[in-house]
Amino acid sequence: MATREEKFWQRYKEEKAAQQMRKQAPKPPKTGRVRRKDWLLADVADLDLYDELDLPERERVMPRGEQERRRANLATTAVQPAPADHRAATPGAAAESSIESENSVGKRQRGIVVEVSAGLCRVNLGERMALCTVRSTLKAADTGYTNVVAVGDEVMVSVNGAKQGIVEKVLPRRSALARPDVFYGHLQQVIAANVDQLLIVASWREPAIWPELIDRYLIGAERNRLTPIICINKIDLADDPRAPEKKLTPYTTLGVRVLFTSAQTRVGLDALREVLHGKTSALAGLSGVGKSSLLSAVEPGLNLRTADVSDRRHEGRHTTAQVTLHPLSTGGFVVDTPGIREFGLSGLRQSELVRFYAEIAAQATRCRFADCSHTREPGCAVKLAVRQGRISEMRYQSYRKIYRDLEA
Repeated sequence: MATREEKFWQRYKEEKAAQQMRKQAPKPPKTGRVRRKDWLLADVADLDLYDELDLPERERVMPRGEQERRRANLATTAVQPAPADHRAATPGAAAESSIESENSVGKRQRGIVVEVSAGLCRVNLGERMALCTVRSTLKAADTGYTNVVAVGDEVMVSVNGAKQGIVEKVLPRRSALARPDVFYGHLQQVIAANVDQLLIVASWREPAIWPELIDRYLIGAERNRLTPIICINKIDLADDPRAPEKKLTPYTTLGVRVLFTSAQTRVGLDALREVLHGKTSALAGLSGVGKSSLLSAVEPGLNLRTADVSDRRHEGRHTTAQVTLHPLSTGGFVVDTPGIREFGLSGLRQSELVRFYAEIAAQATRCRFADCSHTREPGCAVKLAVRQGRISEMRYQSYRKIYRDLEA
């Protein structure tokens, strides 16, 4: 008895023979209608047979060396130190209308990305904004990131209309604030590029200070070569005016600058303006801590959305839907980010965590065991220092929680 594959080929041969006979028959007069093809895949009754034949797939032929050339181009999206004479040392310089000619694409204009959304980005070209697509040859593969273009990136744009263009090239990044991608944990998503400092915004109440998240941001800032600054907002809600400074003493002792502000009473806004002046600053923190309110108080012309916290859960409601870059009239830029509930520390190992806690590292050399994790071992000098008050209990508990979340 014939197999399914033999039946298929028998039918195929019969169809080919009939096709040959039709070719030899006299051709009918042309009627102007499109002739149907004699043999189509849809004519095969059993499509499963076609799948079982294991026919070779059609390959796209690429010129020799083309794949290597494209990968080399993608390296521009990785974080690299900019050359000494690089004109994009600040976003202000990148936003100038500096135009260069290239034979392949004509004139390109240099700009800075201020907003990214669904395959499009808005680029500040100095005198105007352009809504741009991203050249399809720019891929995130081999860069370690899932997004090709991020807010703050300095790019070369081919302008093809009054307010439209194409991103042809992403210039080397000086720094990048990144987090693990939601769907691909082994890769990172760039939140903002070419940032100078990270302004970690927390609120005294509604929502309450979350020390572990502050520590995660501090670690992220150090790993991304950013200067961290802590801003405690809503200090007008403190029952004791001295309580915020006392609680943040462990950070000021470490040399981290801490600001105390209130967008409601406008306390500390002058100090905040001074910190933001002439820098590119990324704002990060939970929803509801008042990031947008602070920015609007410092720069009223921004007209950012604000919202009250939830009456039921005392947590913030999202008012910033995506990452955006805003220029300041006093000089500098701010990157407003949506509230991030968890700031991942991708690639960080448990054994490496202690070097981001200077006060714990100073005592770790006195531990009984050289590989002490400072969480459960006997003879731990760190735990002794915590009991004696020489290490902040708040910081130590953050260390333990983060330690548990990291890979061994």
